Amino acid sequence: MTNPLVEVRDLAKTFNVSAPWLNRVVERKPKQFVHAVDGVSFSVERGKTLALVGESGCGKSTVARLLVGLYAPTAGTVLFDGEDIAATLAGSGAAKLRRRMQMIFQDPYASLNPRWTVRDIVAEPLTEHGLIRNAVELKSRVAELLASVGLAAADMEKFPHQFSGGQRQRISIARALATEPEFLVCDEPTSALDVSVQAQVLNIMKDLQRKQGLTYLFISHNLAVVRHVSDQVGVMYLGRLVELADKATLFSQPRHPYTRMLLDAIPDMHMSGRARTPVQGEVPNPLNPPSGCSFHPRCPHANARCKAERPALLTIQGVKIACHAVEEGRLPSVERARADEALVANP
Repeated sequence: MTNPLVEVRDLAKTFNVSAPWLNRVVERKPKQFVHAVDGVSFSVERGKTLALVGESGCGKSTVARLLVGLYAPTAGTVLFDGEDIAATLAGSGAAKLRRRMQMIFQDPYASLNPRWTVRDIVAEPLTEHGLIRNAVELKSRVAELLASVGLAAADMEKFPHQFSGGQRQRISIARALATEPEFLVCDEPTSALDVSVQAQVLNIMKDLQRKQGLTYLFISHNLAVVRHVSDQVGVMYLGRLVELADKATLFSQPRHPYTRMLLDAIPDMHMSGRARTPVQGEVPNPLNPPSGCSFHPRCPHANARCKAERPALLTIQGVKIACHAVEEGRLPSVERARADEALVANP
């Protein structure tokens, strides 16, 4: 049981975003490709939560869809319990694998069929996989699933439009739990919800993980949420992992300049007066990414090597990080950097 439940090796996904053939011929334009995911590797231990964070467009949701088989990878492999999911999904074991992994989507207003009752929505995985045939047993199981996410059995006769956003997301969670999966991919499951409702949904997910031993891949751009739910955190930038560490290490001692910028963008609730460096610049155009390290146009520590050579994801002092400045020891510690900032702010 020491082996990770999910292991991702050099995963890549490229999308062809070229104009139609005739337009390209007339305008003499080449084909265009977006490298949405570019050589990502990580693993998720059983019963643990790995969170992926980063700005919009960095490839988080594409990774989520690759892991559950909604997209086929351009390169690399995804291993689930030691088996390649691409090969499994193409063979006779596809149904069994899909029962073991499920996904919670970002928008609860779009992921539920408005013409179906809650009973039909939650019961669909059970009937689709042939887990329950009897109508009475099916109704009882749907009631149990709704109760597990804090909803009443009477809610099964209602339609999605009769619920709030938080309640709809609970229905989505109940549907995902119907097949008793081991692995849940959560693609920003709380981003469309109010803050107070976010807390309720996250607490439900934490309780379910504790009771059922679930393994989560949690996609988010909200670092406060990530700090609450995760065991490990991976930071993505323009399709690549730039830092991967356990939660305590990443939040107390961030190494990569991009990770530091993300953490500095969090509002200072304690009003400590510490100098803060907001996230500078914009994410580059993925159709024409920068050479070398893709973060170098926004990085205050970039040099000629950063502009020419793409950094590999190396393990440095127990943290996986892709940064020439950290590798060469050019990046000051967090404490020193904050002291320098404070000195500049208050000379």
